[in-house]
Amino acid sequence: MNKVNELFAKELKVVNLGVKSFYEDLKAQQKQVVHVEWKPVAGGNQRLADMLKLLQ
Repeated sequence: MNKVNELFAKELKVVNLGVKSFYEDLKAQQKQVVHVEWKPVAGGNQRLADMLKLLQ
C-alpha cells in the first residue's frame, strides 16, 4: 500500500478554522474535530491591518 492510501486508511482527526458548519457536519459524523473561531485581522481590511501592525 502506498503512502497516500495509508493516510486514507487512518482515522480522521480535524482542526477546523472559521467555518463552523464544517465542524458541525464532522461532529454529526462522530469524527474527532476541534473548532477554532478565527477571523482575518481587521476583518480582512488590509489597510487597517497594516495600521494595527504598526502598533506592535
